[in-house]
Amino acid sequence: MQRIVFAALSGGLFGAGLFLSGMTDTRKVQGWLDIFGQWDPTLAFVLGGAILPMAIAWRITAKMGRARLGDAFPPPPEPKLGHNLVIGSTLFGFGWGIAGLCPGPAVASLSYGGLGGLIFLLAMMAGMLGTPALRARIDRLAA
Repeated sequence: MQRIVFAALSGGLFGAGLFLSGMTDTRKVQGWLDIFGQWDPTLAFVLGGAILPMAIAWRITAKMGRARLGDAFPPPPEPKLGHNLVIGSTLFGFGWGIAGLCPGPAVASLSYGGLGGLIFLLAMMAGMLGTPALRARIDRLAA
């Protein structure tokens, strides 16, 4: 029960932060990404404000070994640049730029995002479910 309460509090805090920062406003996000047009630099403060707490969290978790309410932390990913990272990042960026949403804000905006937000979420979930089969096919072709 304790894990559920902390998960709900963490999710609520994350959603509130996304809402207050403007990350759930698709026009604001697309304005941030439009660096050659009417660029809106205000989301740079969101990015900057996320770096310091995350750096502190990484240091703390490195010393802890396991979460207070869960299992051991996963090992950090290998810092290598491969085709999976490049393709995935490119697709993420295209989707973010076209829709103005990424996974966290898409879920956070479900209650007021209307039909467009629901369609985005369903398309995102279909992509997530279809990715393993697509990746296996790409890996077979590359071999």
